[in-house]
Amino acid sequence: MGKFKHFLGIDVSKEYFDAVVILDENKQNAIHNQFINDYKGIQGLRKWLKEQGATCEDTFVCLEHTGMYGKLIIKYLISFKFDISVEMSLKIIRSIGVQRGKNDKVDAERIAYYAMKNVDEAVLYKAPRKEVDKIRNLLSLREKLVVTKASLLRNVKELKSFDLEVAKLSEKLQNNTIKGIDLDLKSIEKQLDKIINEDENLSKIFKITTSITGIGKVTALFLICFTNEFTIYSTPRQLACYAGVVPFEHTSGKSVRSKPKVHYMANKKLKKQLHMCALSAITSDPELRIYYNRKVEEGKSKMLVINNVRNKLVHRLCACIRENKMFEKKQVA
Repeated sequence: MGKFKHFLGIDVSKEYFDAVVILDENKQNAIHNQFINDYKGIQGLRKWLKEQGATCEDTFVCLEHTGMYGKLIIKYLISFKFDISVEMSLKIIRSIGVQRGKNDKVDAERIAYYAMKNVDEAVLYKAPRKEVDKIRNLLSLREKLVVTKASLLRNVKELKSFDLEVAKLSEKLQNNTIKGIDLDLKSIEKQLDKIINEDENLSKIFKITTSITGIGKVTALFLICFTNEFTIYSTPRQLACYAGVVPFEHTSGKSVRSKPKVHYMANKKLKKQLHMCALSAITSDPELRIYYNRKVEEGKSKMLVINNVRNKLVHRLCACIRENKMFEKKQVA
């Protein structure tokens, strides 16, 4: 367990967070408390830990990944110099076996014991820089606007097949909304460009990423956010697994003989982006186009070959980032 003597599990909700601290390996010494999910609550947590004899130097903290609800507490715990691990809830649940019953106190206690059992293999959380957080929020807003615009346009298109008069009225009434969305999307694009251009490291990574044939601006920004500026995943295989482009064998005995398939917990958003990148690369990159055509002629499934192209793009990307070089397209005769 190294330097850690105490283990703190935190279950976060919108208004409150429950904390359980384990003072030693004896299960009887697990103490629970509940705090409001704001700055005063976090200050209360810190004071409570001091009363239990737990300091930032000897306490290991583990939280479930709860999105925006956990941002505040993570921010302040890091500022207080605590070592933190942010884990997927499913990973914690599966690691502790069959459990019965559930409430916030019990969840916090289970997280604390998960932290104690897995501290040696835990990956410490590294908070993204403010610029990366801004990019992530802007991309999220951009995605919502794109979906809203597509929904409005699709509704009018479908109405034209049934009632042309109503369709024209709907189109007229939502015209200003569509124009407003377009203006907002342009503003978001400008803001993203500004953040990238004003930050040296982001600008360098963005140029390297977009130098790879097929990878465009939006995919590059998603990659920067999901990999925390390519600091989370140390190998191409790790990133490929996370992005859902590595199929795994699924067999057991003689009866189970499924085709290899990607894991359902992969990042589906990144997988979708890389799929579009692969289609673009097959069209624009002579080397990948030849590879795709050759494999299809050999009888390979088109989707399998496209997935292989996605994998190749990930390996190209990781190599370029590692070597700090722009991608150079091979000349194919």
